[in-house]
Amino acid sequence: MSMAFLRDDAEGEIPRRNYDLPERDDPGYDRAAARAILEAARAGETELAERATGYYWGEQRLRPYDEEILAEAERARDDRLEQLARRFLA
Repeated sequence: MSMAFLRDDAEGEIPRRNYDLPERDDPGYDRAAARAILEAARAGETELAERATGYYWGEQRLRPYDEEILAEAERARDDRLEQLARRFLA
C-alpha cells in the first residue's frame, strides 16, 4: 500500500461515535451525558463516552440522573442497564 494513504498520527485512534448530546449549556445535557455513559458502558466504550461528555464514570453530578435510569431499567427489566447503573452509583 502506498504511504500516501496512511496517516502517521492515526495509530491508536478510536473511531468517534455519535452520542447525540445536546449543547453543553443545554439544561438537559447532564441527563443525556449520564445516559450516554451508561449506554457506552453497555457497549464496552466507556472511555469514548467520557471523552465525548467531559464526565468520568461515577461523576457525582450525574447521580440523580443515574438513579432515574436505574429506576427505568428496573421497570423495563433491563438487567444489564440496571447492573451498570448500580455500579455507577456505587
